[in-house]
Amino acid sequence: MRVLGIETSCDETGVAVFERQRGVLAQTLHTQVDLHAVYGGVVPELASRDHIRLLPALIRQTLREAGLEVADLDAIAYTAGPGLAGALLVGASVAEAMALAAGLPAVAVHHLEGHLLSPLLSDAPPAFPFIALLVSGGHTQLMRVADVGDYELLGETLDDAAGEAFDKTAKVLGLSYPGGPQLAALAAHGEAGRFRLPRPMLHSGDLNFSFSGLKTAVLNVVSSPDWRSEYRTDLAADFQQAVVEVLTAKAVAALERERMGALVVAGGVGANRTLRARLDAAVVRLGARVHYPAPELCTDNGVMIAFAGAQRLMRGERPPADPAVRVRPRWPLAELVRPA
Repeated sequence: MRVLGIETSCDETGVAVFERQRGVLAQTLHTQVDLHAVYGGVVPELASRDHIRLLPALIRQTLREAGLEVADLDAIAYTAGPGLAGALLVGASVAEAMALAAGLPAVAVHHLEGHLLSPLLSDAPPAFPFIALLVSGGHTQLMRVADVGDYELLGETLDDAAGEAFDKTAKVLGLSYPGGPQLAALAAHGEAGRFRLPRPMLHSGDLNFSFSGLKTAVLNVVSSPDWRSEYRTDLAADFQQAVVEVLTAKAVAALERERMGALVVAGGVGANRTLRARLDAAVVRLGARVHYPAPELCTDNGVMIAFAGAQRLMRGERPPADPAVRVRPRWPLAELVRPA
């Protein structure tokens, strides 16, 4: 089975071909960071136009590098949500049109399911069931994963996602877009402990998160009369430590509550080295294992969409016969059902 995957949920245009027997045959990825940097964040209309401009060429390039024609494919998978409505419509329209012209099934994939399943592509993939920590710019959630399409939401952020808090805090510290990776790099040169930042909901007794107050605490420090610019590295380190401490504590609590032996970490923040080191140490003490996708699969990409689409087809899912373009900018992951 060969599946072409198309990802256009936000500011990356990703295309890939996944084959059941040989894995990833080819992939291409274009990021719009430079396009949006001047505005300090993603501009939805510009994102949609850039997807329109680049997607056809990236599809041709990916197929060429895989040594395939459209006729050699068995299905086309695309991100149907959640994400920016206009950006999603670009990928969905192209995918549905290609599928209709070639007589192929078109599989609408949940963006977060793509992230969640991407660690299964690693050399030592986790076995079902496991706990998943989805941590990105738009989402922070803990899920119990029994199988593909069998998900239970255990906890989620009540306000800002962890990645969103990273980006907003980076802006407070005068860092440019995208701020999250830059803040992590700045924190590597700092020493945590100078500032007493809160650990929101650390002892709440549930598995939910909150990072808005932490961001506000950083703003209060920077706005105080005693603030000095040379404190930036230490404040970045303190902020990162606070986020990592909360994420680790909640993930460990989920493992213990659900009596699970495996944790999967997915999403852009999952590439943070400090978070990985802290999770590795904490999970080992439980006698469990933690699994991450390859670093290049932490951010949005076509590989995870092609793989998720293939997994659903292999488990018997049959997409709708009509070629209607369906996207869901807001789409709770827990609404997905196990393929029949």
